[in-house]
Amino acid sequence: MTIDFKGCHYLKDVILYAVFFYVRYAVSYRDLEEIMAERGVQVDHATLNRWVVKYSPEIAKTAQQKKLPTVGSWRMDETCIKVRGKWTYLYRAVDKYGKTLDFMLSERRDKAAARLFFRRAIEANGVPARIVIDKSGANLAGLLRINVGLKFSRANQQIEILRVKYLYNIIEQDHRFIKRITRPTLGFKAFHSAATTLAGIEVAHMIRKQQFQNNHASPFKQFASLAA
Repeated sequence: MTIDFKGCHYLKDVILYAVFFYVRYAVSYRDLEEIMAERGVQVDHATLNRWVVKYSPEIAKTAQQKKLPTVGSWRMDETCIKVRGKWTYLYRAVDKYGKTLDFMLSERRDKAAARLFFRRAIEANGVPARIVIDKSGANLAGLLRINVGLKFSRANQQIEILRVKYLYNIIEQDHRFIKRITRPTLGFKAFHSAATTLAGIEVAHMIRKQQFQNNHASPFKQFASLAA
C-alpha cells in the first residue's frame, strides 16, 4: 500500500523524518519543532501532531503486512496509558522471542476487550499453539471464548493457555520501550490521537527488533520504506 502525500506543503521525506523522530525518541512536539528548525524546516508543533496522527496508523498497517514471520508461542499483556487524565489499556502481544505480534488501545479492560484483541491478533498472525497470559480473569475469559469458537470451526483447533511467570516476563519488559517514548506526552489529550501515535511507536519498536526484511538499512530508511 502506497501512502498518499498529495497536497502536502512539505516534502514526503521531511514529513516522514518528523513522524519517525517523534515515535522513535522521547521528545515532545515542541522539542521536535525546535529540532526541525535546526535542520532548516519551519513547522509548528500542531502540524507535527497532525502528521503523526495521520500517517502513523497507515504505516502501522503496512508494517503488519510486511513484518517477518513470527512463531506460534505468544505472550500477551496490557499496560496502562493515560488519556484525558484517565487510564486506558494498551493490549500487546509478542512471540516467545519478543517479536511484536499486535497491539490495540482500549478504553476498557474486560472480557470483551480481551476477546477483540485476540481475534485481531489471530487474524493478523494465524492461530498460535499457545498463549502465556497473566492472572487476569478477563484475559482468561476472553481467550476461553476464542477457544470455543475455534473448537467449532473447520480447523477444530485449540490454543493452549499458560500462566507461567518466567515465560511471561518478556512481555512486561517489552512494555518499557513504549512507556519511555510516551512519558514526555504527560498523557494524551484524545483517545484517537493516542491510538494512532501508539501505532507509530510500535512500528519504531518493531524496527528496533529487526522485524523487517531490509533490517540492514538505517532505522529511518526502514520506516520510510513502509510508506513507499
